[in-house]
Parts: sequence; C-alpha cells; structure tokens
Amino acid sequence: MSESPCAKCERLLQLYLDGGLNEIEAREAENHLDDCGYCHRQYRFERAFREHLRKTLSEEPMSPELRIKLAALRSDVRPAGDP
Repeated sequence: MSESPCAKCERLLQLYLDGGLNEIEAREAENHLDDCGYCHRQYRFERAFREHLRKTLSEEPMSPELRIKLAALRSDVRPAGDP
C-alpha cells in the first residue's frame, strides 16, 4: 500500500524545513505544498514556530558559564573543572 501524499509530506516536513531533503524529495514536497492547503498551513505554522523560537531564545541572555559549556560541546572539549 502506497503512502498518501499528505502522510508523506507530514513525515518529511521537518527534514524539508531543515533543508535535509534531496533535490527530488524537496521538489516533490514543494509541489504538494503548492497544491494542498492543509499541508501548506502546517508548513507555515512550523516555519513561524521555528522563527518564534529562534527569536525568543536568542533574546534570552546567556550566562558566561553556559557559553563556555556550549562552546566546549561544539568543540567536543570539556571545560576545566568538569568531570
């Protein structure tokens, strides 16, 4: 049994928003979003929600200790004094 276009779009929506689909899958998702009002609304909601999170979280001040720990995670090195 084949997956419905809406089910496939829902399953791939996060990857599409992350830019994680190959060119063929992305084009297929875009075509479906152009034709399906329900999926297009879901896409707009997810995109707006992500933008809201980015904006909200970037406005929150970060402690110097947290900055050091996050930098260490990015470089895979532990800060001095951490086990």
